[in-house]
Amino acid sequence: MELNQYFHPIEASWINELKHSGRYRFADMVATYTTESSFPDLSEFKLAIIGVPEDRGSVLNAGCSQAPDQVRVHLYKLFTHWNHLSICDLGNVIQGHRLEDTYFAVKEIISYLVRNQILPVIIGGSQDLTYANYLAYENIGRIINIAAIDPMFDLGHDEHELNSQSYLSRIILHQPNFLFNYTNIGYQTYFVDQDSLILMKNLYFDVFRLGNVRANIEETEPMVRNADILSIDVTSIRHSDAPASNQSSPNGFYGEEICQICRYAGMSDKLTSIGFYELNPALDVSDQSAFLFAEMIWYFLDGFANRQHDFPEKTSEDFIKYTVHNEEFSEELVFLKSKKTNRWWMVVGTKEVIGRKYTRHQYVPCSYSDYQMALNQEIPDRWWKVQQKIM
Repeated sequence: MELNQYFHPIEASWINELKHSGRYRFADMVATYTTESSFPDLSEFKLAIIGVPEDRGSVLNAGCSQAPDQVRVHLYKLFTHWNHLSICDLGNVIQGHRLEDTYFAVKEIISYLVRNQILPVIIGGSQDLTYANYLAYENIGRIINIAAIDPMFDLGHDEHELNSQSYLSRIILHQPNFLFNYTNIGYQTYFVDQDSLILMKNLYFDVFRLGNVRANIEETEPMVRNADILSIDVTSIRHSDAPASNQSSPNGFYGEEICQICRYAGMSDKLTSIGFYELNPALDVSDQSAFLFAEMIWYFLDGFANRQHDFPEKTSEDFIKYTVHNEEFSEELVFLKSKKTNRWWMVVGTKEVIGRKYTRHQYVPCSYSDYQMALNQEIPDRWWKVQQKIM
């Protein structure tokens, strides 16, 4: 497959000005498709940055299509500390004649990259591109989990519309459906109607209020560790830290908190694509939001550089097994603790019960607090929700 047909190269002049400074910036280590260089040989890389300058699906945020190059300006200036990482930048996806054409291109690109074990880092554009990202996994035939850092659920009000505030409904209704779980991290209750909360509960999805998440930011680690796709909306960050959207609000994550979550995401062996969306340079203040997106990507790459390859599917010898008996429950709860990282998982069901298609979802990322809850004869909420889905 010739991926270069989908991309515009990046203007080389400003990148050349950053190179060869002798200080090893991002511009020195990434293989970039520019007007002066050829398309990268993808067999040599493990990560690929792709810009998607598309905002026809945005709601009240026209102009976010200009974000990819603005984020790059700041990203390429940052210093790197990972000599072993192989990163390429494929340039910007050519906008299709119709919005659906862009979705198709993004789907084909991500499908190819993931199938070849290259992790795409997507710089949008509007967040409806998450739908195209999801469709890429249909080509691969993989049942997946999606996590979104977003102040709302993006369910929309019309099941037939598809835009940045309704893409999740389209994902839920898509047939064949290959979404196992959706996790919202940091929703703000005044942006969410009660019917949407009831729907999330009925679908056994995981949703976490901003205040609860910020009270213990470390608990976001198992949330993102369970995701195949992570989609980040700039409006999840408070306006004072990232003003580049018409829908930014006074409340949200602080810049250092969102960077910490991005690092957790990078460390997850399960996560195979990530997208950064809705940043509108026309509304930015001194490029503050673009700079923060660049730092978020930097932290994601730092996490990726520190992956320990300790997903339980790979081997059982690297884990300590803990079995907890519950007096009022017929089934014992099984926990696994990684010897490499001290991270925890719960094991839900047996391979005979769940079947081959759900094998990857049998191992549920959790925290030590879930294990303590089980010791106190309480069933962790994460366990219950997965149990309901696989039975």
